[in-house]
Amino acid sequence: MNNTLDSRLEHISQDIWLKITQIESIKGKWEGSTKLSPQILGRLKQSILVTSTGASTRIEGSKLSDEDIEKMLRGISIQKFSNRDGQEVRGYYELLQNVFNSWESLVFNENMVKHFHKELLKYVEKEVEHLGEYKKKENAVVMINEAGESVGVLFETTKAYLTPKEMYELLNWTKIALSQNKYHPLLVIANFLVEFLTIHPFEDGNGRLSRILTNLLLLKQGYVYMLYVSHEKLIEDNKPDYYLALRKSQKAIRTNQADISPWVEFFMSILLTQSQKAIQLLTQTNVETFLSPQQLVVWNYMEKVVQTSPREISRETGVPRPTINQVLNKLLELKMIERIGQGSTTQYRKV
Repeated sequence: MNNTLDSRLEHISQDIWLKITQIESIKGKWEGSTKLSPQILGRLKQSILVTSTGASTRIEGSKLSDEDIEKMLRGISIQKFSNRDGQEVRGYYELLQNVFNSWESLVFNENMVKHFHKELLKYVEKEVEHLGEYKKKENAVVMINEAGESVGVLFETTKAYLTPKEMYELLNWTKIALSQNKYHPLLVIANFLVEFLTIHPFEDGNGRLSRILTNLLLLKQGYVYMLYVSHEKLIEDNKPDYYLALRKSQKAIRTNQADISPWVEFFMSILLTQSQKAIQLLTQTNVETFLSPQQLVVWNYMEKVVQTSPREISRETGVPRPTINQVLNKLLELKMIERIGQGSTTQYRKV
């Protein structure tokens, strides 16, 4: 298997290398930039946790919006989560939070991957017997539509009896490849992900776990802006292309003609977009440059009052009432304001 993994990375197109070069340039600018305000970074990091959790679970069929997730995470005990969507959201959020807070000390190995799987699904009652254990039965990969329904088999995965061996080889190859710098780390990570999703080592949670591992591996390779721009949201926004790239690359992945370039091309395109969004933050050293003109008008008004309603904001600022809701949602997302009450009596105040 090791020779197969190596051979995939020997012929990379110029277009892919161009994207890698652009990503590395942005990474260098980020590392050499003036640090952003800790307050702003803290708000962004918290916002991304919710955004990434919502996006990653919706890719797998969850119907919970980011607003639903916000409500669930505000003081509601896990005992009240009676549905699987809520259970999966809680597990993903807590695991991603752990990665965001502790990535520097986490050690990438088989024990960690199994532990992550256990943490990811620890609230899902039906998965209690499979937590942290490789699959014992076969599991084909299916595509999920917006209604959360299966719309067909994408490909057959590694047989259950071969899974421990292939996972050992994949993890060992990835650790060595990243330490030896024989290949660019982004190519190593892309290769790990397509192989991991082809093996599909666990009975459930493979897609979500792959995105958690994406965050961890990229952070450990120095792409620290992963904390402030959601990778999962970009995948969700490009879900048809995500599935198509995987299907093309996995179709013949076990043959001598295996070509994973469709997946690598897609992965690098997503990372480049993520990097470009990150670079936009470099000049945003205060809240005035962080907000659009209308958002700034609303924010300046809210700084002057204890709390207020959407109708009052519109009347006092001159911002159209329909636009107020969009602005308030953005300020909520950035953790700059909080909502008080519900329905027609809803008020907002500065955090």
